[in-house]
Amino acid sequence: MDMIKIVFFAIAAVVLGMLVRSVKPEFGVLIGMTACTCIFLLLIHKIELVLEYMNTIWDLLPVDKTSMSMLLKMIGISYIAEFSGDICKDAGYQTMAGQIELFAKVSILLISMPILMSFLELIGEFL
Repeated sequence: MDMIKIVFFAIAAVVLGMLVRSVKPEFGVLIGMTACTCIFLLLIHKIELVLEYMNTIWDLLPVDKTSMSMLLKMIGISYIAEFSGDICKDAGYQTMAGQIELFAKVSILLISMPILMSFLELIGEFL
């Protein structure tokens, strides 16, 4: 049911943004950014529920919590980068969106380095 509400809210924001954009383009962008931020804030509650379930699963499984927290950081970086990049693209700043995406990729690579190093050490032990 929440999905239907979000879809109708987004459609209303898009229609309003299109109407306002023909008169004042900068207000159309502001409406889009505000709508995206509102939807993202509503999404935070869902993310908290997913994290609670993942913590329960991690307690049941013998999994290294450090690796899982790195994985969650990577997922968070990619969501935030996509969200902010899309807003920049919508506002007409494709270059800035590209820089955000590049920064996110490098950040994810940096976070994943300890996992990659431990994997390579494990392979080295077998050889």
